[in-house]
Amino acid sequence: MQAPSVGGVMLPRGNGEAIRLSRGASLTDFAEKINANPASLVAVMMNLGEMVTATQSVSDETLHLLAGEMNYTVQIVSPEEEDRELLESFDLEFGENEGTEEDLVVRPPVVTVMGHVDHGKTRLLDAIRKTNVIAGEAGGITQHIGAYQVATEVNGEDRAITFIDTPGHEAFTAMRARGARSTDIAILVVAANDGVMPQTVEALNHAKAAEVPIVVAVNKIDVEGADPTKVRGQLTEYGLVAEEYGGDTMFVDISAKQGLHIDNLLEAVVLTADAALDLRANPHQDAQGIAIESRLDRGRGAVATVLVQRGTLRVGDTMVVGDAYGRVRAMLDDSGNTVAEAGPSTPVQVLGLTNVPGAGDNFIVVEEDRTARQIAEKRAARERNAAFAKRTRRVSLEDLDKVLKAGEVQQLNLIIKGDASGSVEALESSLLQLDVGEEVDIRVLHRGVGAVTESDIDLAMGSDAIVIGFNVRAAGRAAQMAEREGVDVRYYSVIYQAIEEIEAALKGMLKPEYEEVELGTAEIREVFRSSKLGNLAGVLIRSGEVRRNTKARLLRDGKVIAENLTIEGLRRFKDDVTEIREGFEGGINLGNFNDIKVDDVIATYEMREKPRA
Repeated sequence: MQAPSVGGVMLPRGNGEAIRLSRGASLTDFAEKINANPASLVAVMMNLGEMVTATQSVSDETLHLLAGEMNYTVQIVSPEEEDRELLESFDLEFGENEGTEEDLVVRPPVVTVMGHVDHGKTRLLDAIRKTNVIAGEAGGITQHIGAYQVATEVNGEDRAITFIDTPGHEAFTAMRARGARSTDIAILVVAANDGVMPQTVEALNHAKAAEVPIVVAVNKIDVEGADPTKVRGQLTEYGLVAEEYGGDTMFVDISAKQGLHIDNLLEAVVLTADAALDLRANPHQDAQGIAIESRLDRGRGAVATVLVQRGTLRVGDTMVVGDAYGRVRAMLDDSGNTVAEAGPSTPVQVLGLTNVPGAGDNFIVVEEDRTARQIAEKRAARERNAAFAKRTRRVSLEDLDKVLKAGEVQQLNLIIKGDASGSVEALESSLLQLDVGEEVDIRVLHRGVGAVTESDIDLAMGSDAIVIGFNVRAAGRAAQMAEREGVDVRYYSVIYQAIEEIEAALKGMLKPEYEEVELGTAEIREVFRSSKLGNLAGVLIRSGEVRRNTKARLLRDGKVIAENLTIEGLRRFKDDVTEIREGFEGGINLGNFNDIKVDDVIATYEMREKPRA
């Protein structure tokens, strides 16, 4: 049966049969499935009121609309299914194939720590690992996923446990959901003084969706107003009944700050794993697993934290992680020590990848570099097509009333750069979900890991985009280029501040009284050590001028190492001075801050009153 002709061309008409297409498919892909001319499908879309080219990636809604007109149905192939089919085409598979029963050995449980923001998840890991992660986190909030392995003794036997630390803020929902899917047991941390909070319920739902056993850590039992019994009662409403009340969920009262009952918690994790799970894996096959986090290191290139789920990963293996691939050049454990191999449930940092993979990407070891490259390129093309087809949410920018009324701006373009892929992804997701009306498109033109570069500024110039730097700064001449060309670059170090500030700006509510003005930058050429004053920086003023008693931040490889510093001392040769101008050398004292190195950059600024619009 033929459909009515379009432009004199007869089109095949279906009988309701299903067509399988990947997300971001084009009209050409559709035409190949039904043996039609792509140009005729373009004409059909024009008749339906949509201008689409034959090779343009289109949204799922457009594919369904076209299929309905042609009397077909469309099945959008999920990324997981498409990935499985891709690997099968190379005679590979990613899944539960563990070999024979004799090949299986016991592996450590992988534990995700979840809960509401500020309920003590990171401090709990501090107590377990005896290290201080919180001190290095902006705002005391965990910004990245990290993985760590610890040892404990249960019934006289040494047992290992792998911990995945998931960020607590609501913006990291997607990362936390991925963390739950890659884990065996969830520790739900609930503060005894706060009780069950919104993100507690959210974390609980993620754990239940992943069908993992839950151990509840009732934290902060040492603070005033702590009521562990109340927490047990609240969680009963969500299906978590304590063992002492006849249920099957282990509750452990702890104080992460005081280090109370941490051993009891680790024992509860091991006992829960032994009772509810069969934790075995085959260490003899090629390694497979998941990327927990990744970042770009100036000296080492792309660095990915991966969790081996089955098999053994060795130095020299060729691996594919999402759309990145490469030969494993080196592996580091969570303490920074070099390791030669990593078995099931072992987290390691991997060096040698071509680019930075996404948090949550699966990895697989393959025999040949050529196979790895082909798989990575096909995955990259798929991701690119899906990104082109992605429909953005529409938001209202009352902040841009004048240009909107003049018809000059129809969408707000953003470029997001950050220090880790998980942070960038979470920030992008949160900004696209801002719900303030339907007048302007918000569109993320580019996102990436690393410092803001001149190419980012070039892209922003060509598309009138705003550049957002999350825990990174502009590198090289990018800052001067942005200032010269009038490109708006905004810097943030805590994700919820970025979301709140941008949302407020979009709603027209943000009217700052002060703005940050950069005064000058100084490159550290030499570090002098003084018994009285600490470390002093011998510097060359690169731009502007540096003045005493002004605010400063320290940059290393384009990334912000320290904020809210003060230029407490300024010297030219043996004289104390109030300012040093561009091109001159001098000495800078940053007070009690001593973590300075040669080639670091000291950027000084001041807050100036900004006239209100």
